[in-house]
Amino acid sequence: MRDLEGKRVLVTGGTGFLGRSVCRELNERGVTDLIVPRRSEYDLTHENAVEQLFSDSRPEAVIHLAAEVGGIGANRANPGRYFYANIAMGLHVIEASRRHEVGKIVQVGTVCSYPKHSPVPFREDDLWEGYPEETNAPYGIAKKSLLVMLHAYREQYQLNGIYLVPVNLYGPGDNFDPETSHVIPALIRKFVSARDANSPQVELWGTGSASREFLHVDDAASGIVMAAEGFEGPEPVNLGTGREVTIKDLAETIRDLTGYDGQMVWDPSKPDGQPRRMLDTSRARESFGFEAKIPLETGLKQTIAWWEESRRSGAS
Repeated sequence: MRDLEGKRVLVTGGTGFLGRSVCRELNERGVTDLIVPRRSEYDLTHENAVEQLFSDSRPEAVIHLAAEVGGIGANRANPGRYFYANIAMGLHVIEASRRHEVGKIVQVGTVCSYPKHSPVPFREDDLWEGYPEETNAPYGIAKKSLLVMLHAYREQYQLNGIYLVPVNLYGPGDNFDPETSHVIPALIRKFVSARDANSPQVELWGTGSASREFLHVDDAASGIVMAAEGFEGPEPVNLGTGREVTIKDLAETIRDLTGYDGQMVWDPSKPDGQPRRMLDTSRARESFGFEAKIPLETGLKQTIAWWEESRRSGAS
């Protein structure tokens, strides 16, 4: 599986934000036989649907991206659903990969699996050193459980499964739904709406003191495909930039890039989430040569331009 060219590759979640970028990256690397299931045809939370998908498509490699996830508000509102959906999809896809003797499976996890107070930068060996931040815990633990499953299946069934841990993603095509979006699209939408309405201020969640690390979706796709082709180990691997920014500094940058000149008002009664978040990315660099290339400000400009165009065209 060092070379995916000519292989039949199943990409779950391939029509989603990250999935579209991964599929483009695969195409650019010579993969033309892509299977991209739709939920209306195959609901991956049901074992029978996953078995039917594998029987229909006969994949030689699997990249499992499908997930149910949102920002802090969505995580607080849907802890049970997010736990069930994410663990069920991964459980069924990994088991089907075993039964159908898939050559390789790439499971994409989440930075939300890390303990709330992990030492910064987060190292992969720290994944089990504490409980995740409470608002993210059901989602994060569901995803982390799949790492254990891959280890067990590698030991007992020799299933070639790898596990990647991307940090917060962003970029053109992101989810801008106010109920489920993550921080960057949420901020862009708030500032653009306030600018257009001539609002004197924008209210933002938390204190702004928490820090995050952001990875452009195209960089993430590149890292995932590089790992699919060039990494065989059982250990988890972080995908990120290794650079953190406070939410306050991020908000100020987005405010300036959108041309909004009003005030930011922070609401400390709303949660900040995990206090700090930044990854140690040395394992990805040393194991398969991945390094992020797109600077945050460049990516923010792209994302803002995409959102502005989507609003003008009526696509969003």
